[in-house]
Amino acid sequence: MKHLTPLAERLRPENLDQYIGQEHLVGEGAILRRALESGKIPSIILWGPPGVGKTTLAFIISRQLVRSFFVLSAINSGVKDVREVIEKARMLPMAPVLFIDEIHRFSKSQQDSLLGAVEKGLVTLIGATTENPSFEVISPLLSRCQVYVLKPLEVLHLKQLTTFAIEILQKDHAIEIELTEDDALLQISGGDVRKLFNAIELVVEIMLESSQQSKRIVITNKDVKHCIQNNLVMYDKGGEMHYDIISAFIKSIRGSDPNAAVYYLARMVEASEDALFIARRMLILASEDIGNANPNALLLANTCFDAVSKIGWPESRIILSQTAIYLATSPKSNASYLAIGKAQALVKSTGDLSIPIHLRNAPTGLMKDLNYGVGYQYAHDFPGNFAFQEFLPEAVKGTRLYEPGNNPKENELRHHLRNLWKEKYNY
Repeated sequence: MKHLTPLAERLRPENLDQYIGQEHLVGEGAILRRALESGKIPSIILWGPPGVGKTTLAFIISRQLVRSFFVLSAINSGVKDVREVIEKARMLPMAPVLFIDEIHRFSKSQQDSLLGAVEKGLVTLIGATTENPSFEVISPLLSRCQVYVLKPLEVLHLKQLTTFAIEILQKDHAIEIELTEDDALLQISGGDVRKLFNAIELVVEIMLESSQQSKRIVITNKDVKHCIQNNLVMYDKGGEMHYDIISAFIKSIRGSDPNAAVYYLARMVEASEDALFIARRMLILASEDIGNANPNALLLANTCFDAVSKIGWPESRIILSQTAIYLATSPKSNASYLAIGKAQALVKSTGDLSIPIHLRNAPTGLMKDLNYGVGYQYAHDFPGNFAFQEFLPEAVKGTRLYEPGNNPKENELRHHLRNLWKEKYNY
């Protein structure tokens, strides 16, 4: 018997003990669990990748607090909907939980409409977002919320959820299901629980139809790939393909293919994707994948983001297309991305090393008496505005963190650095 309710809904946990993953937030003694157990919780923003349990966690919070639960989606809700919820909240003895999915899609005016109710405690807001709330949530609202970061689910979590799903499907169909391999399922899910459950459910249903009333089916990686590839539309319940298309778009630009980039851009345009979502991804790529190989890429991407924030469809598609083609045809370098990664790793491994005394600030007499700043050479007092001196802490001096990419612009930078620093950094 085929159930009308999707597997993902039937397997949605109802309390924290059933909740899989996010142990840093809801595990024993974790910060969010402690807040819930105290019966007091502030308005919060749940930030994390798709399908890791943001909506489920909001639902569990409302149940544990024994509060009314209102749900709005930023995609199809407006200021009027927010005000209606707030009016209902005024009539309730306790502040209800107002869950807003994809809160990053709310405009400034829509977010403004929440401020008063959140500030007065009329509602406990739980916003879910896949985007950095520092950029997408207005400062007054963000300052009234606690931000919790949800992590991608680990393989252990996904395997556990897969076992649960198989057990339910066996009961549903009164059949034995043997999953001999799970690599394909885990790969296809991409860490998204909804995609994982959709895939399992679809594969079982298709294999049941072709099993000719067999009481046992065996699922391999080959079976999973065959079922999903031939039934992609059925599998993509809820529009999860949205994330695959933006991934293909960014990888096409990174791979210097303007034709593929414009194709995937057109896919998103036709699906009425959020123009700022596309522009934001290109802004990140301009620095991460092009960087100083073409510094103008970041300027154009930033201008693109600014421009599409002022106009809507269909005109935005032209600006996005121009920018995508420019980025795709630009020379590529991830040197800046690698440099900050190396620097962070160095800081984590060496701790807070002492700042060289000649680089320290000396705003007080005592600091001057301690020789703070003594020996510092002001670059502009020297020929070529450069003075050969040490800037790194003693323990890590000579460490080269920035490795220029192999492209005309950064080869020029490498030559410049070699002339300045001679053998110090071996440029």
